[in-house]
Amino acid sequence: MSLSVLAVASEAYPLVKTGGLADVVGALPAALAPTGVRVQTLLPGYGDVLHALRDGEIVARFDDLFGGPAAAVAGRAAGLDVIAIDAPHLYARPGGLYADGNGRDWPDNAFRFAALGRVAAEIGRGATALPAPEIAHLHDWQSGLAAAYMAHAERRPRIVATIHNIAFQGWFPAQLLPRLGLPSEAMSIEGVEYYGGIGFLKAGIFYADRITTVSPSYASEILEPAGGMGLEGLLRSRKRDLFGILNGIDVDVWDPETDPRLEMRYSARDLTGRRLNKRALAERFRLGQANGAPTFGVVSRLSDQKGLDLLADTAPALLETGANLAVLGAGDAGLERRFRALAETNPGRIGCAFGYDETLAHLIQGGADALLVPSRFEPCGLTQLCALRYGAVPVVARVGGLADTVIDANPVALAAGVATGVQFSPVARGALEAAIRRTAALYADQATWTRLQRNGMATDVSWEASARIYAGLYRDLLP
Repeated sequence: MSLSVLAVASEAYPLVKTGGLADVVGALPAALAPTGVRVQTLLPGYGDVLHALRDGEIVARFDDLFGGPAAAVAGRAAGLDVIAIDAPHLYARPGGLYADGNGRDWPDNAFRFAALGRVAAEIGRGATALPAPEIAHLHDWQSGLAAAYMAHAERRPRIVATIHNIAFQGWFPAQLLPRLGLPSEAMSIEGVEYYGGIGFLKAGIFYADRITTVSPSYASEILEPAGGMGLEGLLRSRKRDLFGILNGIDVDVWDPETDPRLEMRYSARDLTGRRLNKRALAERFRLGQANGAPTFGVVSRLSDQKGLDLLADTAPALLETGANLAVLGAGDAGLERRFRALAETNPGRIGCAFGYDETLAHLIQGGADALLVPSRFEPCGLTQLCALRYGAVPVVARVGGLADTVIDANPVALAAGVATGVQFSPVARGALEAAIRRTAALYADQATWTRLQRNGMATDVSWEASARIYAGLYRDLLP
């Protein structure tokens, strides 16, 4: 039985991307297609999105969408069925998707993403030239208000809301409610009210028929105060409707046998190409050859959540093992300064690139011996999945999706031949230092190391199994 889904999100790879959310939203439609699920993806009309849809069809017009006229444009772009909101007053501006060039949130973000929700609700009730979808799948806080608009409409699809990272919740002042076009009764604990204001993510969770997050362990963690970050009570009340479904990655984009971004392609059968990639990585980051010691890589947002402050603290212990470190990331300015200083004081041992570079991200996965992910919390994580696929042994904190996807190289797992990486706990400097030393010792035994690499590369990190779970979840909501 075919089924129609409207995915609502603020970004989707390869059209527009700031992080893992875009990878998920971009990859899931193709993974769902074999299950009979057709997905159309609603996005804000950023410049790159509209350019890709320049031959699209206008399917709806809005005389005043939070401050100006707008249109919904539908078409095919980058392998996705896309609907973009052409609203220059909301989306045509320099800077980032969520913040200006100085990192300050756009002051009208409430309206920029309320517009995403309002248009989703119009599509959902069949008020455009498009057929009304059976399911609306809302991703993260930016789409959360769609659930509130749909709940107050005469007709709506069934709603699935996915929490990608509960730390980002979309809170705005209560006095915006009339301008957002929601009825006064919505400003209630059984509505959008959240700590005296309007909670976009809270609205998505409250009004959704089903709630998902991106790993089973994270689904448990967000039921507790430390993980739920203020939403744990609501989530516990919806526990029967909450599901943890692991993310996957696009294994066509992330394939070391075909990847054009690598210096040399390779496979689990023949890993020799990794040596050339390691050499290219060393040249790019101006690193010396770590003879007999691993090169650690990082591909991450630079933030305390990701534990990068701990990694900076741990750098002396890493260097003591003889290892090198290559860091690619952007984010907290203080962390950028710390890693820049580490690179300047340890030339040839630590190299950094700030910003996001897709080609360099692939080279790190294909050339680093091990990938460090010391997150304090991690809903799922995609970088460790890419590492498994590429034979870069992941060294991860035992939290969330990291715990669910990496099998620690403890003596039992090594003897059973199932280990794929190194886990550590608690997320503290001493435990991270011990994990780095343990990784260096494993690397010194190249036969064991090669088994770890091949085990990781044999792991199914695709969307296939999770797509079937999503398809089943959708169908269970329908009569």
